[in-house]
This record gives sequence, structure tokens and C-alpha cells, in this order.
Amino acid sequence: MEFPQREKIFIILSALFFCFMTLLNIVGITRFVELGPFTLAVGVLPYPLTFLVTDLISELYGKKRANFVVWVGLGLNFFIFGFLYLASQFPAVSPEAQPPWQTLSLKDPILLATGKVIEGRVEMFDILFSCSAGAVFASMMAYILAQFVDVQIFHFIKKKTGGRALWLRNNLSTMVSQLLDSVVVIGVTFGQSLLNGGITINAFVTLLLSNYLFKWTVALLDTLPLYGLVAWLQPKIGPVDEDEA
Repeated sequence: MEFPQREKIFIILSALFFCFMTLLNIVGITRFVELGPFTLAVGVLPYPLTFLVTDLISELYGKKRANFVVWVGLGLNFFIFGFLYLASQFPAVSPEAQPPWQTLSLKDPILLATGKVIEGRVEMFDILFSCSAGAVFASMMAYILAQFVDVQIFHFIKKKTGGRALWLRNNLSTMVSQLLDSVVVIGVTFGQSLLNGGITINAFVTLLLSNYLFKWTVALLDTLPLYGLVAWLQPKIGPVDEDEA
């Protein structure tokens, strides 16, 4: 029996959502880049697209499917964090048995954003774990708050407007939810470093504003693609199932 096209599209959209979310958790704050006026962690770059995908699923499949994807994503967040933590507990092989690229020799101690100080001979995994673990924990807190707020606001506006004004529910739901997301992620990830003097208040505010304004910009820019995707996919999927609305 051929797999229904409706479900194929749902799987593709879900896979894109998990891909964008996982990129945030893995590359996280391992590098910061300047993108025009924005100063951003590379993990943030694909993350706004998760809200575009949940809005698409909400519009094409209904609230229950969108919430289902969010819950599965939360489970993946826990898995990623748990795996990183478990891997950090295993004893490393002796320095003599390690390949030369596995460790770095630091001339000076480095204070990471998590508040941890690393110095001397350091494994690359320790640096990755120190950079990623805090970001994963922060993203878990922000994720569960922002994604569910996004879905709730999207469907509240859809109900109030009788299914009209897709641009309004797409932008308003995303802008509110991503403001919450940015405050929680930057606050949890860099709050301790701010208190310890690792970064200045100006740098902290710059990161927060850049993070949110970038997401806001993406939310505005994805309005036309959202309309195009809905128009293209709606005939292939059919009407929203009343049991999933």
C-alpha cells in the first residue's frame, strides 16, 4: 500500500523541524558570527525556521499535530542533553593514546559562557560539551515555552479571524514566542557569565537584541514563503481533520 501523500508531507515538515532544532543544540554557541547588524551564535541561524514549520503544520494539519511535533522535539532535547552528559562521564583514554587533534593546549585559562574555567591540556569534547550543555539546557526551557505559546497564539488568532489574516497570526505568534525564547536562552546561557564578569552588560544586551531582532526579521521575511507553501501544499493535503484541529 502506498504511503498517503498527506503523511509524507507531514513527515518531511517534522523532519525539517527536528533538523533545525538539533542544529541549534549541537553547534550552539561554538562560534559567533556577524550577519549584517546582528551578532549571533551560529546555532541561532536555522532556529527561526522551526516557527515557520510549526505555523505550516498548524495551518495545514491543525493544533494537535503541531503540539505533537513540539512534544517529540522536547523529548529529543532531553535525549541530546542526556547523551552529552553521559558521554562526559566516561573515562577518557590516556593522553598518549589520543590522536593529536583530540586535545588542545591552552596558554591561558578560558572562562566559558557557562561559568566553567578550562586551562592546560583540554579535550575538544570538553570544550564542545561545555559550550553545548548550557545551550541545550537553555534551549529546552525556552523551547517548551516558546513553541507552545506560538501554537496557542496562532490558533487563537485563527479562531478570532475566522481563518483569515494568515499573515497576522504567523507574524504575531512568532514575534511574541521568539521574544520569550530569546530572553530565556540568552538569560540562562550567559547569565552566570554576566554575574562572573565573563561578559559585560553591553555585550549581554547586544546578544539579546541581536538574537531577537534577527528572529523578528526572519519572521517578517518568511510571510510570503508561508503563503506560497500553504497554497502549494493545501491541495495535496486536503482540509484539516476536525479531530486534529
